[in-house]
Amino acid sequence: MKYVLYYESAPDVLEKAPIHGPGHRAYWQEFLGKGSLLMIGPFANPKEGAMGIFTTREAAEAFARDDPFVLNGVVMNWLVREWSECIVP
Repeated sequence: MKYVLYYESAPDVLEKAPIHGPGHRAYWQEFLGKGSLLMIGPFANPKEGAMGIFTTREAAEAFARDDPFVLNGVVMNWLVREWSECIVP
């Protein structure tokens, strides 16, 4: 079981993201180093949001609570969903 963190971008994401990007990157690298973050990134159109895949719900929620993108209004809303991954041979 994995957990997907979905971010809904704020209307001014293209202006705010570059300002808070270094803090956000440093923050997600901590979770990556601990092994609780598996993948992260924006959709092709950053205005459509972003997502991350985590090993636990607790890690996904902890990430969202203190992420510089959330704290500084780059992200308007976030949601964690449980994901039943299927591995295709």
